[in-house]
Amino acid sequence: MSTEERYARDRGPIEWDVKQDYATTFRWEYDDGRDKLLNLYAKGKALQWDAAERIDWSAELDHDNPAGLPDEMIPIHGSEVWNRLTESERANLRRHVQAWQLSQFLHGEQGALICTAKIVQQVPNLDAKYYAATQVMDEARHVEAYARLLHEKYDLVYPINKHLQALIGDTLSDSRWDFTYLGMQVLIEGVALAAFGVIRDHAKNPLAASVNAYVMQDEARHVAFGRLALRDYYPHLTQKERDEREEFAVEGCYLLRDRFLAEEVWETLGLPVDECKQFVDRSEMMKIYRSGLFSRIVPAMKEIGLWGPRIQRAYADMGIMGFADTDVEALAAHDEAVAIDFDRKREVERVTALGAGATAADLAEAALQ
Repeated sequence: MSTEERYARDRGPIEWDVKQDYATTFRWEYDDGRDKLLNLYAKGKALQWDAAERIDWSAELDHDNPAGLPDEMIPIHGSEVWNRLTESERANLRRHVQAWQLSQFLHGEQGALICTAKIVQQVPNLDAKYYAATQVMDEARHVEAYARLLHEKYDLVYPINKHLQALIGDTLSDSRWDFTYLGMQVLIEGVALAAFGVIRDHAKNPLAASVNAYVMQDEARHVAFGRLALRDYYPHLTQKERDEREEFAVEGCYLLRDRFLAEEVWETLGLPVDECKQFVDRSEMMKIYRSGLFSRIVPAMKEIGLWGPRIQRAYADMGIMGFADTDVEALAAHDEAVAIDFDRKREVERVTALGAGATAADLAEAALQ
């Protein structure tokens, strides 16, 4: 059965064409790389993995709560709408909310795939082209993983959210190469990292948790790539040019925040859309959740030098200024360690399943993984 047959609602045309006008840059100097970007490139090459092999796709998901997430993570949990639902309706809502969230990850990863391919063409430095080429492969793998999860385990897909689509469209349609970095590598990937982490850390189902853990291992490098490239470039811009980028970033952050209103889920399930949206906007739990999604963006914006009054006012309005001094390097190291721990656990489970047939070599291999 095709994706077309799994969409929960009308998704419009099967293709979305974004008109673009930009130059493709060749560079004839092959020996002028920056150490940090070249190290990131080496890491990107070394940490390639196969989604068909690293992930245990044999795991089953509970139809009523596929990822095994707590109900508190449903945006309208605790509302009058939620209280009126039967247990069967709540089970259906869990599945739809989770499928909607994963669908946005899927569509966002395709956006990242296309944006990173554009970066390879546009960016003037060869070291950045090197790393971006490894990220193209990463993003293809992420699209594969989320598509498989939705097709095989959820059997349900949602169209791309209008707020996310608007930001991807704005990111791709601007002809300046750094806007592609800013929109995708810093904003969209930054929010995605935090959203992946919520599922990774709270999902009781090992398949749902591991997909997000492995994707996060890659995404932490991608956000670092954006920071490294832009922090060298933005100090050389005029104030007017930095103001343009701050305005773009502010608008992008509001689009990303509003993406989590999830109005398409309430509409699809026949729930009162306005009542649900109003609850999500007022809910203290959702305010904390949505603000937490910017924990990777705020320190990155400060580091790359887009930290003028416009940005700071917007972040104060959104209640996210407290993330300005977050240690993003420590977060990235944690993401990598968690992914490696998932590998270790799976290998130990494999050897344990062998039981008495496990050899000393099997046990030694498992201990080294």
